[in-house]
Amino acid sequence: MGKGAPAREILAPKGRLRVGAFPGSPLSMAKDRKTGEIHGLGIDLGKELAKRLEVPFEQANYQRIAEVIEAMKAGDVDFTLSNATSARAVDVAFSQTVISVELGYLIPANSPIMTMADLDQPGILVGVTQGSTSQRTLPKMLPNATVVPAQNSSRAIEMFQRRELDVFATNKPTLFEMSDRMPGARVLEGRWGVEHIAVAIPKGRETGLDYLRRFVEDVQTSGLLAQAVARAGLRGVVTVTS
Repeated sequence: MGKGAPAREILAPKGRLRVGAFPGSPLSMAKDRKTGEIHGLGIDLGKELAKRLEVPFEQANYQRIAEVIEAMKAGDVDFTLSNATSARAVDVAFSQTVISVELGYLIPANSPIMTMADLDQPGILVGVTQGSTSQRTLPKMLPNATVVPAQNSSRAIEMFQRRELDVFATNKPTLFEMSDRMPGARVLEGRWGVEHIAVAIPKGRETGLDYLRRFVEDVQTSGLLAQAVARAGLRGVVTVTS
């Protein structure tokens, strides 16, 4: 793909690539329960881009993606992976789609909820991540249920334990990661949408998008993306090019 000297000045103007990450989602950052190793698609791709730009990789941790986007707007983050929605495109610039993942619902052990058709009724508490696309979308899709924001997926698990949630909605890679930490929990069959995950960079750096386009194409066609997906243990993936 070639060296990235001009791209380095655009994409990593501080001389290092500051990669925004948040816990609980293998699309960004999650801890392996057996080894304790931190893994995640965003971290792996950020490291690969930093290597190609010949700059140090620097991980910047936040509680949720909305905080990463705010940090990017403030100039404190250079790179992250995000659902490429039109709302977020107001604040950041996106590459083409890197990977697409299903959106779904997680229910705890012994839940009376059996299918997605059981959700839209009074008294059902549907958890979402604060500031997420799910928080904006689901009140219209489930007008009879109550949408309840949680700080992040770890807080959502605590809310399940306190019976403050009946179900949690987000992308399936995150839901499966949560289910591993909740004995008896399961992800409902079906999906209520698809997220198209792309590289996000700060507004004003759009001249670096051509380099990012070629970077994304290369990791997709070379097998690097498929390897990163396998390392992160992503489940609920719709498309990945290998």
